[in-house]
Amino acid sequence: MTSQANPNTSKLDRILADAKRDKEMGYRDKALKMYPHVCGRCAREFSGKRLSELTVHHRDHNHDNNPQDGSNWELLCLFCHDNEHSRYTDQQYFSESSLSSPKSSTATHNPFAALAELMKK
Repeated sequence: MTSQANPNTSKLDRILADAKRDKEMGYRDKALKMYPHVCGRCAREFSGKRLSELTVHHRDHNHDNNPQDGSNWELLCLFCHDNEHSRYTDQQYFSESSLSSPKSSTATHNPFAALAELMKK
């Protein structure tokens, strides 16, 4: 009597092996497998040694939020990634709730208020 491997067991073993491999793989490796090697901002393509210049940016700026579907990631080159974080830092610094941010005030002086009177003279 010959024993045949159960196809369901084989499939389950493959799924478990894939899950284990994904768990051991970092989110950068996952993102590089998931997305084309193109910067999401400037659209430059990266390959070979230059692939190291492509970084994973967390859209919500929370590095602990790493969903398996990659919905919180985007690939950005080093320059665009730095620019994005600078913009985010500026936004945090100049937010309305910040005590240190310069407050925009509405103008109260009207330089042309007396223009009509001056034109009559």
